[in-house]
Amino acid sequence: MAEAYIDPSRENFEKFKALPRNTPIHMLNLVRFREQAAYPEGHPLADKGLTGAEAYREYMRTIQPVLERAGGHIVWAGGFEAMVTGPAEWEWDETFVMAYPDAASFMGMVKDPDYAPVVVHRQAAVATSRLVRFAPRESLTA
Repeated sequence: MAEAYIDPSRENFEKFKALPRNTPIHMLNLVRFREQAAYPEGHPLADKGLTGAEAYREYMRTIQPVLERAGGHIVWAGGFEAMVTGPAEWEWDETFVMAYPDAASFMGMVKDPDYAPVVVHRQAAVATSRLVRFAPRESLTA
């Protein structure tokens, strides 16, 4: 099995923090779910038999107040239909782009005291993921 990426590595997060914090950012999210959610022992949902998709829906529902305080919002989300150029298989269950007013807002979100109790749903749901920071621009020629 390929390596799972659920949370940022220390090295990658340090690279993120070294970039400018006062410019708008877009975060590309590519997410593959576990078949069965893997909540930590003792969590109220640990023995409920949730799928990874169900746990991720719970994460997206409960993260909303934290996102709103950070100024984050989805600017694009799409459901896969067909590969035109590339490998025949698409390995992601969720694909979307979150916008933040600046990187400091994103940092504030992950440090928000209300973030830790909701990120457990994401950690339970995700088999592997990619979270990629981009500087938004208006066009391909900008």
